[in-house]
Amino acid sequence: MDAATGAVMGYDLAVIGSGGAGFAAAIAATNKGRRVVMIEQGVTGGTCVNVGCVPSKALLAAAAARHGAATQAFPGITTSAGPVDAAALLAGKDALVAGLRANKYTGLAAEYGWPILRGTARFDSTAEGDDPVLRVELDGGGQRRVEAAHYLIATGSTPDTADIDGIEQVDYLTSTTAMELAELPESLVVVGAGYVGLEQAQLFAHLGAQVTVVGRFAPHTEPELAQILAGVFTDDGITVVPERATAVATTEDGAVLVTTATGTQVRGQRLLMATGRRPVTAGLNLDAVGVKTGTRGEVVVDEQLRTAHPQIWAGGDVTGYPQYVYVAAAHGTLVADNALDGAARTLDYTQLPAVTFTSPALASVGMSEAAAAEAGLVCECRVLPLSAVPRALVNRDTRGAIKLVADAGSGRLLGAHVLAEGAGDVIATAVYALANHMTVGQMAGLWCPYLTMAEGLKLAAQTFTTDVAKLSCCAS
Repeated sequence: MDAATGAVMGYDLAVIGSGGAGFAAAIAATNKGRRVVMIEQGVTGGTCVNVGCVPSKALLAAAAARHGAATQAFPGITTSAGPVDAAALLAGKDALVAGLRANKYTGLAAEYGWPILRGTARFDSTAEGDDPVLRVELDGGGQRRVEAAHYLIATGSTPDTADIDGIEQVDYLTSTTAMELAELPESLVVVGAGYVGLEQAQLFAHLGAQVTVVGRFAPHTEPELAQILAGVFTDDGITVVPERATAVATTEDGAVLVTTATGTQVRGQRLLMATGRRPVTAGLNLDAVGVKTGTRGEVVVDEQLRTAHPQIWAGGDVTGYPQYVYVAAAHGTLVADNALDGAARTLDYTQLPAVTFTSPALASVGMSEAAAAEAGLVCECRVLPLSAVPRALVNRDTRGAIKLVADAGSGRLLGAHVLAEGAGDVIATAVYALANHMTVGQMAGLWCPYLTMAEGLKLAAQTFTTDVAKLSCCAS
């Protein structure tokens, strides 16, 4: 530390944020023998481990277990589902999160040896106006001035609410606060039917709440699969109102009333807003160092993730790239390579998979049919119902389908879309097929273990030359 200025000197990389992008960058930089400092104003670990992927999927698994006990389809077996002890469920989720945070984040930082400053960081400029510096207001009081050769903005995102009349006067939940409820609501209205809204809606429905979803249902999903999933939601007792919410209000008896663009009104005990997430950049003083933000508040970066300032980089949700923790982690490693080694690397998002953890789950990779047409490609598509997949028949759950999009001339796979239990695992096979430029004919001829859901991809590929009704029980 410089005694005259109070600055922490000699860092190669200063990381703002301790989520997936920040940790990946810090690990990569430390492995290169570089000095790293991390600044975190909240809980170590970022969105995924604390309020996103880990807790939501843990609660979804618990809810699915209860729902399965109430609705299982196997003859000769009787199961039932009683009321939910929400406080115990919450405590179990919190214990899981705390364990993973300690093992995979705070413990790793200690093992690699970089310090984590607890406080709020903002950019400043030196007197000469050349190199940026960070001014950190420490949680325990006092201020620290941090200087580094490079800086990474990895501050993530936070739940956002749509511009809906009356929202300021309503005590609404977000995907974060909904997972902290120690008492389940009797009824819930979810505004937003994207992946977060669908997961949260089914979570609470499977725990016993009466749920209504308001919004365009699964807007980025292939229409054939979205229609099937909407039917599943109806079977689960979830009311789907595929209209845009325009106003919300609290009734005299304390309930929430949601009004749509067509005048439809939906009532519930609680309201959950699932209308997207926005990048977290407030308070960073980006203007002082010439870092620009876009129309959604995202930090503007080039393909190498460098901002308008040559020493400042950004990665993860804050950049406006797809908000997945595996994207954030890849960004962190990329920034370490580019900033510290001048690697000039970029990422190819062509084979980036996406998963919505409903039951059955939605997963996709590559182009949709509409995207292929917009790109001027002549495509050929096939939709295989799960009733043609032996694994689904054995599971007594044929709710779902597999859709493949292929180039009509060459047969090269352009995209794969799966609605099935375990769809996230199935889609990994399609990622490899896309990355290796495989044709559906090649996919149809590859080995695949029998009685797996992944076999459905092979069967779907076979339908490009064989009618579904003529497919063998054992794919060959």
